[in-house]
Amino acid sequence: MSIARQVADVVARTTWDDVPPPVLDRARHLVLDAVGLAFASSAHPFADVAADALATFGTGDVPVLGSKTRLSARDAAVLNGVLVHGLDFDDTHIGAVTHVSAAALPAAISAAVAADASTRDLLLGYLLGVEVSARVGLAGAGAFHDLGFHPTAVAGAFGSAVAAGKIAGLDADQLVAAQGVVGSMAAGLLEFLEDGSWTKRLHPGWAAQSGITAATFAKAGWSGPEAVYEGRFGLFASHLSGRDTHPELVADGLGQRWETPETAVKPFPVCHFAHAFADAVLLLRAEHGLTAADVASVRCAIHPVPGKVVCEPAAAKWAPRDEYDAKFSLPYIVSTALARDRFTLAELSEEALRDPEVLALARKVEVVPDYESAFPAAYSGWVQVTTTDGRVLAHREQVNRGHADRPLTDADVVAKYRESMAPVADDATTERVLAAVLSLGDGGSARDFAEACAAG
Repeated sequence: MSIARQVADVVARTTWDDVPPPVLDRARHLVLDAVGLAFASSAHPFADVAADALATFGTGDVPVLGSKTRLSARDAAVLNGVLVHGLDFDDTHIGAVTHVSAAALPAAISAAVAADASTRDLLLGYLLGVEVSARVGLAGAGAFHDLGFHPTAVAGAFGSAVAAGKIAGLDADQLVAAQGVVGSMAAGLLEFLEDGSWTKRLHPGWAAQSGITAATFAKAGWSGPEAVYEGRFGLFASHLSGRDTHPELVADGLGQRWETPETAVKPFPVCHFAHAFADAVLLLRAEHGLTAADVASVRCAIHPVPGKVVCEPAAAKWAPRDEYDAKFSLPYIVSTALARDRFTLAELSEEALRDPEVLALARKVEVVPDYESAFPAAYSGWVQVTTTDGRVLAHREQVNRGHADRPLTDADVVAKYRESMAPVADDATTERVLAAVLSLGDGGSARDFAEACAAG
């Protein structure tokens, strides 16, 4: 039996009652994190650019998170994906190296509103989309990044097709076709790392609209290749040729072993690969009373695959040109945490990026390979600080905070949500959205939920 068929059979027969209540509750909190970040993104220029671009295609009746905009189902999914992922503060399935909510949630919202479905349908579709996205990423064994593909875009397309297809009521044959169709749309390049361009922000929204498109074609009777994962020219042969991949993991344990609770919520608004380093530096700073003036040199050890993302090209990493460069700059993140004793969204402001103390400290950062890293199972970080008085201080964070083995609690997620909302929403809006998200699955309508999460 093909992998797509195995996935389709499980997805088609899975009901609300099959999902353990703790998994559903964690899913609600992942949605809360995503919605809060969408609101926070609305204050940034990329949000307006995306909304203006999509508005040229016309309007619709699907609400957009944190916005007064109404678009068609597919265009709303694109914009919602941009908003959830735009600050790069959204959740990540660690082993899959994939931002799972950023594509699955926009696809589920648009599909559910279009189908006049319930919030129970929406949350179940979202959850199954997360499960499939995570498994596609896991099957890639961390190799997508190494070959220049963004797994959020690639894996997210498959998860979105499943999410949209489940909500639209596709049967198993149609779900097989939807996966086959979306395989030809699964793409996303990491070339943005070279010049700091905005393409990564678009990836999950594009995956979401691709999933909606594929599910719609499949429901209408369009066929797609059944061996889309394992075939001669399937996903893993075409995208990861010659690499050690495990396509069978896409269906392994689906519906029995839940990956949603394994999804990490970010404590820092930067690339997940750098989080362990920020925490290591903050710990050393606190333990030893360090200031920037005390630092003679810094050595960081990172696995070569994530190292390509946060350390290359060197010119953009040791002197970031803009906030997007900074999010993916290990030297900037480490030097900022050392100098400012924190890393928040404020540390990505134009003023922060030009801080001479931080930039001078970044020039003291050396990066070497980490042969003890747990990547891709966890995003490890080792930091050694040599002080001006000759002390050599080191700390390793083998498992990054937020990982399933060191998770942010539901209370932490609510606190992060409130922090995300504070600059852009009043208390009444914050509480309205909080109540709407945490009651997902209560039998209310998906449209009412979407309206509650739009701007007033």
